[in-house]
Amino acid sequence: QVQLVESGGGLVDAGGSLRLACAASGRTFSVDAMGWFRQAPGKGRIFVAAINWRGGKTYYADSVKGRFTISKDNAKNTVYLQMNNLKPEDTAVYYCAADERFEVATMTWTSEYDYWGQGTQVTVSS
Repeated sequence: QVQLVESGGGLVDAGGSLRLACAASGRTFSVDAMGWFRQAPGKGRIFVAAINWRGGKTYYADSVKGRFTISKDNAKNTVYLQMNNLKPEDTAVYYCAADERFEVATMTWTSEYDYWGQGTQVTVSS
C-alpha cells in the first residue's frame, strides 16, 4: 500500500501562485507514476499533470501548460505542483495520485491510479 498526503492549498488572487506538495509513504519503491488531478464543484475529476517517477519525464494538460510545473524530490518521496498565474477556473479540489505502472497512453485516466490522497482545496478569486 501507498499512502498520499497533500498540502499547500489555499485562497489566492488571480495571477498569484501556490505550490502543492504530495508526500508518499509505505511501498513507495513500487511507484512509477505520480499525477495531479482536480475536481471543480459539480464536475468530474480531470488530469492536470503527471511525472514518471523513475524517468522523470513530465506531462501536462493543455489548460495548465506553461503555468504549472510538476516536480519530485526522491529523497523526500514527495511530488510538487507549482502553480503560477492562477486563474479563477483553476479553482478545484486538487488530488495527488500514484500507481506502480506508468503508461503514457493512459496516464490521464483516473482509473489508472490505485492510490489517491484526500485532496486539497485551491480557490482563486477574481
